[in-house]
Amino acid sequence: MTALDARPDTSTVLRFPQGFRWGTATAAYQIEGAAAEDGRTPSVWDTFSRTPGKVRNGDTGDIAADHYHRLDEDIALMRRLGVTDYRFSIAWPRVVPTGSGPVNAKGLDFYRRLVDGLLESGIRPVATLYHWDLPQELETVSDSGSAAGGGWTERETAYRFAEYAGVMADALGDRVATWTTLNEPWCAAFLGYGNGVHAPGRTDALASLRAAHHLNLAHGLAARVLRGALPASAEVSLTLNLHAVRALSESPEDRDAARRIDAVGNRIFLDPVFHGRLPEDLVRDTAGITDWSFVEDGDLATAAAPIDSLGINYYSPAVVAAGASESPSPWAGAERHVRFEPAPGPRTAMDWPVDADGLYELLVRLRDELPGVPLVVTENGAAYDDYADPSGNVKDPERVDYLHAHLAAVHRALADGADVRGYFLWSLLDNFEWAYGYSKRFGIVHVDFATQRRTLKDSARWYAEVIARGGLGA
Repeated sequence: MTALDARPDTSTVLRFPQGFRWGTATAAYQIEGAAAEDGRTPSVWDTFSRTPGKVRNGDTGDIAADHYHRLDEDIALMRRLGVTDYRFSIAWPRVVPTGSGPVNAKGLDFYRRLVDGLLESGIRPVATLYHWDLPQELETVSDSGSAAGGGWTERETAYRFAEYAGVMADALGDRVATWTTLNEPWCAAFLGYGNGVHAPGRTDALASLRAAHHLNLAHGLAARVLRGALPASAEVSLTLNLHAVRALSESPEDRDAARRIDAVGNRIFLDPVFHGRLPEDLVRDTAGITDWSFVEDGDLATAAAPIDSLGINYYSPAVVAAGASESPSPWAGAERHVRFEPAPGPRTAMDWPVDADGLYELLVRLRDELPGVPLVVTENGAAYDDYADPSGNVKDPERVDYLHAHLAAVHRALADGADVRGYFLWSLLDNFEWAYGYSKRFGIVHVDFATQRRTLKDSARWYAEVIARGGLGA
């Protein structure tokens, strides 16, 4: 029973397995604030958000949801909701300010307090090492053009990431049972280096492909370090935002468009990590951009270091047809061959289509393609235009409907043999939504950014009831 007094409902029709992990998720730069406190140095997102025109309304993550100073309050909220797990990310520049070298003790202490507070509240900590906040010093190229910078376009960044993974494993390995190396490397590579809508804001197709490879390498290197430093019972994972791609028609041209997006959107990570290879069609599609000579002997074997589970982030599907994408495009090698079509149905405040079938499709695809690999839905949620009414309530029925439909899709995948171990709702708190700043609200807890007051939305109360009963009611 939770402090919300959510009662088990005998009308439950969709019950989840015993031990199913009911969680919520956040990311460091989106909620922590304290951007220049206690030794933290700038990340690429600090720099990007201060660049005019890059983030809506000139918003930055300087304060965000002030989680750094409101840690106890936010843990109490999670305890009140009854979540079993909390997925958070660690800010690399908070614990290793220059990206490599001296460790910042005050930064480590913050995450120790977080983990200890979660454990004291009976909540399982799930740590993500990288949710896009690369230390700026690793991105900046010196005047001499030395290898000290270049970010994910340079393989040295992968080695620095492995060092950082070792720092965190030594600090928290006795208390954190699940470690995720990377969150959504596709976004880091292709939105950060391909079309520039995310930090560091570069628009270079070759750079995006190099970044994708070095992120795969970083994952494998870090997974090996974690294996050597953590207890045998610890879980090592990776989270991908796989694309549920649908061809507009059954024409050969439209089906080929879907294949191209699947190659550069999905298999560019799935094939190296699970099969130790690059997709042959991806190499062929990108021949006009690169010969992939930056892939060195042994890299793909390193990327394929065994992991214990795969995290899936899903929000909406993509419908594609033969044509051409916008320029600059994140779809390296596919941009002249693919156009994106609007999907039918209702849409969120992000203008993303609501279609829970896409989540089901991904889960059963992975059931078939990666037998024996446990799956976890590590992000799923929706932004709507929420507000506190005069009585202080935040009613968000559209979000409840969205979450209900997607949890039902997870349940359907489970019934059809997908090994899904948990569901992490995005997000606990309204937060800094990357290039959208504070204009989009994904949280089940409303944050008044002027006062930092937290208010449970109706969706939070609904989720607490789902957790308490272990499933969806009729």
